[in-house]
Amino acid sequence: MTLLMGAVAYDPKTVTIWTGFRAWLRARGLPFDFLLYSHYERQVEDLLAGRLHAAWNSPLAWVRADRMARAAGRKVRALVMRDTDQDLTSVVVTRRDSPVATLADLKERTVAVGAVDSPQATLLPLETLRRAGLRRGEDFRVRRFDSGTGLHGDHVGGEREAVRALLAGEADAACLLDANHLLFGREGTLPPGSTRVLAQTEPYDHCNMTVADDAPADLAERFGELLLSMSYADPGARPLLELEGLTAWRPGRTTGYALLEAAVGETGFYDPAGRVTAAEYAP
Repeated sequence: MTLLMGAVAYDPKTVTIWTGFRAWLRARGLPFDFLLYSHYERQVEDLLAGRLHAAWNSPLAWVRADRMARAAGRKVRALVMRDTDQDLTSVVVTRRDSPVATLADLKERTVAVGAVDSPQATLLPLETLRRAGLRRGEDFRVRRFDSGTGLHGDHVGGEREAVRALLAGEADAACLLDANHLLFGREGTLPPGSTRVLAQTEPYDHCNMTVADDAPADLAERFGELLLSMSYADPGARPLLELEGLTAWRPGRTTGYALLEAAVGETGFYDPAGRVTAAEYAP
């Protein structure tokens, strides 16, 4: 039997990444293959339908897979995740010269966010604003940039558009991944010193390798063992790790999804059975 994994093709390099991992894993005796998807919703559905054994899932896709599994009396688990998937934060930023000094100052103002399905640039920061007592649509307006819908924020175009709207004076604040705030500064999207941070989310986790309970146990365990054994010092493994944006694989955990679970519940993005109920979302 071959272990079959799904991954979403958020970028052309996805083909290069998983073709490389396929060769590396097969060279170590694991019968492994992969399928690429255009969006996470179908990937999660195929995982629960038994058409996949594992899925390289976004955090939002994990929430859906877990809800669908629980509703069916089944279980999914997070096998592994990247070191760079753990303890991330998102930030709400404003212009350096803005009169907005605190979150309370965002009342009657406009907040730019990423795509409707982006955990890091929409769901998580808006949940942080809600917990600070700001109600979307009542206390502040949201301007959304739906770039790459269905990719759950893996396509960061929406975040770039949000910060551009901020700089252009079309929004009073913008929401984005903290790491992308630094990246946009390095690449020139954000001129040095042009923004300041109003708020930061609590730490959360990002992607994980989700394994279904009907996956062949021996192959799934070997898959996890091999990924965890990859060393950044190994010249054969290092290019693959760099392409996938990590230095080491870590054992999967699910404790870092509580804030996203709350955001999904508050917005009704998915219902308790994992059905898509967000009116503005059409992957």
